[in-house]
Amino acid sequence: MELSEKDLAQRKQSAIEVLREPVFQAARKVSKDLGMPAYVVGGYVRDWLLGLPSKDIDIVAIGDGVAFAKAFAAAVNAPPPVTYGKFGTAMVTTPEGDIEFATARKESYDRQSRKPDVTPGTLRDDQLRRDFTINALSFSLNEADFGEILDPFGGVEDLKNGIIRTPTNPDITFSDDPLRMLRAVRFAGRLGFEIERDTFQAIIRNAGRLEIISVERILGEFNKVLLQRKPSVGLNLLFESKLLHQFFPELVAMHGVSFVKTQGHKDNFYHTLQVVDNAAEKSDNLWFRWVAVLHDIAKPLTKRYEPGIGWTFHGHEDKGARMVKGIFKRMKLPMDEQMRYVEKLVRLHQRPIALVNEEVSDSAIRRLSFDAGEDLEDLLDFCRADITSKNENKVTRFLSRYDALALRIREVVERDNLRNWQPPVNGELIMATFNIPPGPIVGAIKNQVREAILDGIISNDPATAIAYMHEIAPQHLGNLPPDA
Repeated sequence: MELSEKDLAQRKQSAIEVLREPVFQAARKVSKDLGMPAYVVGGYVRDWLLGLPSKDIDIVAIGDGVAFAKAFAAAVNAPPPVTYGKFGTAMVTTPEGDIEFATARKESYDRQSRKPDVTPGTLRDDQLRRDFTINALSFSLNEADFGEILDPFGGVEDLKNGIIRTPTNPDITFSDDPLRMLRAVRFAGRLGFEIERDTFQAIIRNAGRLEIISVERILGEFNKVLLQRKPSVGLNLLFESKLLHQFFPELVAMHGVSFVKTQGHKDNFYHTLQVVDNAAEKSDNLWFRWVAVLHDIAKPLTKRYEPGIGWTFHGHEDKGARMVKGIFKRMKLPMDEQMRYVEKLVRLHQRPIALVNEEVSDSAIRRLSFDAGEDLEDLLDFCRADITSKNENKVTRFLSRYDALALRIREVVERDNLRNWQPPVNGELIMATFNIPPGPIVGAIKNQVREAILDGIISNDPATAIAYMHEIAPQHLGNLPPDA
């Protein structure tokens, strides 16, 4: 997404036009009325120069950013701003989106915290404290130089060259606020830029500083990487920079290949990165992409070499599903339906692919459909994403066979009315019909009816299922304890 000289010239010419939009004209008038110079800074300027859409509007005032925000809110008939007095910042909500106002400031940091001590400063001070040169650009809202791009650290040149670089010593930048290292990776992935060599080496040196960052902030950046068009770029940078090692050791453990004599196995880390990219092409659902991240997470723990067979990973899908809860808990990810969705698809991801090489029975398909439930289509899509090989012909052949299987699965599911199916005989019906209390006998009758439907012994309709329940009940009811 590099910026050519021609593109830059065109964007500079049109900068004044965009700054004539009402929101900027209002800020311009407030600046003049208060005698307080003001500038649009950061992401909006960067994205405007790159020709990208952006509502990320930050305005810096030389003076009192909170007072500026209050005057702006009144001028545009917006609600009073939300203020953060300690940092001299305020947020105004408008129909165009939230606009952040800040007092131009200097920052100094305590080594044990990423929260700075703040003192008023100049525009250059404010630009110098920012994470990267491409985020230190500003548009002037002032009469004397309205629309001029102020670029003290070569951010425009870095945009043209596709470079992520800090405006000052990167060791200081990253030690002061270690979250900036994750932001460097995110911007590199989002924009298709490279992290400048000295900047990247500083990330490696300071990776351990992530220990002072909350897991919520780390996972916020990680999830943004996962949601990019090609997540593998950022994931690989996280690995190479040693940042991933600080918070996701299970994923790092997947890297590498073991050999017995000359026989090795697929590098499961790079396979996972390819699967995440494949999943990203199929869905914007963050949790579908987490399935891709975790689907083989237990392979390092289940890896065995069996003479005459080779490398095996027996049971990695079940063990991996059991690991999901611990990973989600440690990373403070949602412990509800999103986690259960990831657990389910990790547990089942081998099932459809295994059926490709078997004579598939309707019973096996019914069981897969029942176990996957409403997530059957996502499971089938994920299994396609999980098919990777350097041999494109092999991938094409396998996908063709898998497509035929997926069609067969859909046909059986539709024919037998199994989509999101729940067995027609449940525990409440059994207890009411036979006047028995909850217990293992209820479960045994319910399971036998369900298995009969899945095996095709009886058809999937309530009348047939209830008749079968009456037929099999005596063999179970004879096991009731005397005082039941």
